[in-house]
Amino acid sequence: MVHKIIAWSLRNRFIVLLLAAGLLAWGVISVRKNPIDAIPDLSENQVIVFTEWMGRSPQLIEDQVTYPLVTNLQGIPKIKYVRGSSMFGMSFIYVIFEDDVDVYWARERVLERLSTVSRSLPEGVSPQLGPDGTGVGHILWYTLDAPETDLGEQRAIQDWYVKFALQNVPGVSEIASFGGFQKQYQVSVDPNKLLYYKLSIPEVISAIRSNNNESGGRKFEMSDIGYIIKTSGYLKSLEEIGNIPVKNQQGTPIKVKDVATVQMTGDSRLGIFDQDGEGERVGGIVVMRYGENAAAVIDRVKAKMKEVSKGLPSGVKFDIVYDRGKLIQESVDSITHTLIEEMIVVSLVVVIFLFHWRSALSIIIQIPITIAASFIFLNAFGISSNIMSLTGIALAIGVIVDNGIVMSENAYKHLAERYEQWQNEQQKIKE
Repeated sequence: MVHKIIAWSLRNRFIVLLLAAGLLAWGVISVRKNPIDAIPDLSENQVIVFTEWMGRSPQLIEDQVTYPLVTNLQGIPKIKYVRGSSMFGMSFIYVIFEDDVDVYWARERVLERLSTVSRSLPEGVSPQLGPDGTGVGHILWYTLDAPETDLGEQRAIQDWYVKFALQNVPGVSEIASFGGFQKQYQVSVDPNKLLYYKLSIPEVISAIRSNNNESGGRKFEMSDIGYIIKTSGYLKSLEEIGNIPVKNQQGTPIKVKDVATVQMTGDSRLGIFDQDGEGERVGGIVVMRYGENAAAVIDRVKAKMKEVSKGLPSGVKFDIVYDRGKLIQESVDSITHTLIEEMIVVSLVVVIFLFHWRSALSIIIQIPITIAASFIFLNAFGISSNIMSLTGIALAIGVIVDNGIVMSENAYKHLAERYEQWQNEQQKIKE
């Protein structure tokens, strides 16, 4: 079979060269399409289910949230195992699927199961899916450099302006905010005043909740003009919250401000983010979507940051604290230089040892064609260009050349023997 292939190739050199050129072109296109990253994604095929029930102990979270979710999610098809983790006020469920399962198919199956499991959870507890990213999806961290702005305003800028803008970048799964204070209206109830007015905390909560609402009306026509009636009841200030009536006692309304203190404050925090020992910072983590090109996503995020910077308040700017793009570029440049150096060294060795430029040329041509063709298989198997895959290609250059050298030496030896045999035959004819 091998002899037939070699014979056919020798008889159809033009077709062989055309196929080699086509393979090289296909490989070059594959190189451009292949996603680039610094490190290989070896994380498992998982879906994260996050549940928040603030104020509850880890044991209560484990018993009433984590355990029911873990037991009900185990029956999903093509699943390997389910892991659960409970902490103060939060529950994390890691649903691990088989490697050949599509991540979005897995997320749909988990979401279907959650729609039936939610009924067995405590009131007000709502599980939600985590981002469609991987364990190595944190590609960029940034902070807001705003020395003249307080942490509450910085967090508001991050949550209500920067986050929404960067989430629209193609390839970004989530912008996770961190640091600062999340502004909220806080009602601090005085138990002594509640006892004096004979009220309870649920009554105060119910009064605030029922007064923070809008209700729709209907269309009203008058003088051939149609009016749409609605009520506006959303709370917008501390004064409005304080003036909410809780109960009427002997014709006198007992308001929220009579039994509690209403103030604007920050949400309770479990930690802080300090940068370089210079104080607290507010920022975000860019999480890349599963299967995306990390280098391309980082470039798009940076371009979007330049656009978003135009709308930031005076004195506020971005400060990138972690950028995988630099690591990716340095890794790719290092491997690229190594590949070029190896190609040059191998070419010189072949020319020196064979001392036959046509044989050396046939071997040297194999190197770029084989390297380009290897990216076709990388794309076919969903492998990105990273340190491990590119290093494997660099190590394989010697093996690629060995075959060509052996074949060239063998062909050269047979030609030399045939040439010597032809000379002997010619010598006998002359004699």
